[in-house]
Amino acid sequence: MALVLATQTPGEPEIFASLQGEGPSMGTPVAFVRLSRCNLACVWCDTPYTWHFADDDRPHRGGATYDRAANQITLDEADVAARIAALGQKRLVITGGEPMLQGAQLARMLEHLPDIEVEIETNGTAKPPARLDFRVDQFNVSPKLAHSGNPASLALKPQMLDFWASESRAVLKFVIGAPEHIAEVKDIVRKHMISPNKVFLMPEGTDSETLREREGWLVDACLAHGFRMSDRMHIHLFGDTRGT
Repeated sequence: MALVLATQTPGEPEIFASLQGEGPSMGTPVAFVRLSRCNLACVWCDTPYTWHFADDDRPHRGGATYDRAANQITLDEADVAARIAALGQKRLVITGGEPMLQGAQLARMLEHLPDIEVEIETNGTAKPPARLDFRVDQFNVSPKLAHSGNPASLALKPQMLDFWASESRAVLKFVIGAPEHIAEVKDIVRKHMISPNKVFLMPEGTDSETLREREGWLVDACLAHGFRMSDRMHIHLFGDTRGT
């Protein structure tokens, strides 16, 4: 069986070692694997090469589409595991795209990595299959607000928000582009009784100047509502580049 991955360069899967740049594990040395394909289409997505292929007419503000053959690669699950193990890290971050689209394949891949800690980045629209769930140490759930361009019926499913609110291994990381987006977060937190300590506000942006400007007013929101703030450390260190 096989996994469908994003590429760093044509023919080279995006599997690499770095520091986690976001959320509660920020700064932790990890191995990363980036999968291809997503069930949502955020207009500001910083990895459109994982889904915005030439045959995909969903909008993205960058406008560019990507050649599927150059930006997507299929590898045997055991091969993916071996490449991850070779990086020598104790923790693995699985990101995308949307990893839950390949939950069964991920579960089989992790059987080849019995001792590694696992962190999954997900948009929160689907539960992990049981065979994958028991292997996960942390879920970084990023529900997509209205400014993402996704309809709420797809991106903000009430039963899934309830599920993640009660999942002890989950944090909810909201991408914020403007101060008015915080009101939507507050409404979600209230309706689904989410502990503020589980909530991270993260500025949308792919350059340091934008991130720092938005973090300036996100501080006040976090202080006012008991939320936490996440930087995007990898942007400051490496810029908006693949394999970082």
